[in-house]
Amino acid sequence: MKEKKQSGRPGDMGTFVVHVQHRQNSSWQGRITWVDENQTVSFRSVWEMIKLMAGAIDTVSDSEESFEEAEWPKREEQQNADKT
Repeated sequence: MKEKKQSGRPGDMGTFVVHVQHRQNSSWQGRITWVDENQTVSFRSVWEMIKLMAGAIDTVSDSEESFEEAEWPKREEQQNADKT
């Protein structure tokens, strides 16, 4: 995996707000907001939350996904949802 050089200030690669709503099966469930893109997605585990964050900053390869997981909506989908 290619390592990205960290930019100057903390938060330059992405800012997230995490709301943990439940703790079940030794994990967290809740919602995560990607502040930079104003998108919110539910997650079912800490692992899924971390993958969402990593995917937002382009560090997760597509080959690592082995089952259907939550993902950020495509920009087009988000814009269409906002219109309705």
